Amino acid sequence: MEDKMKIGIIGTGDIFKAYVTGCRRFDILEIASCADLFQEKAVQKASEFDIPWACGVDEMLADPEIDLIVNLTVPSAHAEVSLSILEAGKHLYSEKPLATNRADGKKILSLAEGRGLLIGCAPDTFMGGGLQTCRHIIDQGLIGEVVGATAFMTSRGPESWHPNPHFFYKQGAGPVFDMAPYYLTALINLVGPVDRVGSSARISFPERTATSPQRLGEKITVEVPTMVAGLLDFARAAVMP
Repeated sequence: MEDKMKIGIIGTGDIFKAYVTGCRRFDILEIASCADLFQEKAVQKASEFDIPWACGVDEMLADPEIDLIVNLTVPSAHAEVSLSILEAGKHLYSEKPLATNRADGKKILSLAEGRGLLIGCAPDTFMGGGLQTCRHIIDQGLIGEVVGATAFMTSRGPESWHPNPHFFYKQGAGPVFDMAPYYLTALINLVGPVDRVGSSARISFPERTATSPQRLGEKITVEVPTMVAGLLDFARAAVMP
């Protein structure tokens, strides 16, 4: 029987359940531990999802049996936590974004390469059946040369339904870092790299009010652009408005 890869998960927030469910679809993976800034939260999630060990972050990093760590912290903490994971000699899978700025992203890639470690980062949705079918159609030339593409998302915002919407409007989040990766990752996989970008952005409303039951009436100060339009020139001549 093939040995399982033992993984740990740092961050037990709202996306935690989806990752536990997804990881357990792969026989080669074994979720050995989880950690959170708030220990009691990690203990509760470990019990709820039958995970053997709820530990501190430092304990997880020092555990020689953990091969890979999944980083599910808030976006502003991604780079710091990911660098500590790599420094500990563990492979890394991070929730989006990999980092909130280019310099930190390059540090993560450089450290992983220097240590001979692997990195994965959400979203992996481009590997799904629908987008892989699109890739096959393009590769086979069934629609001819791709000369343009359009991607858009319109929504009032997650404060109406999300149990913890505040972080969506902080540095490192917003629609560009939170939702655009789905569309950009798909398009880059289908069409290729981008060599020029133009954009326009603004904060639609400087303050928002949460209306989800858990945060009803709470005020949210908006720190990031929430209305963004971009024009991307792909190296293969396709254009995406």
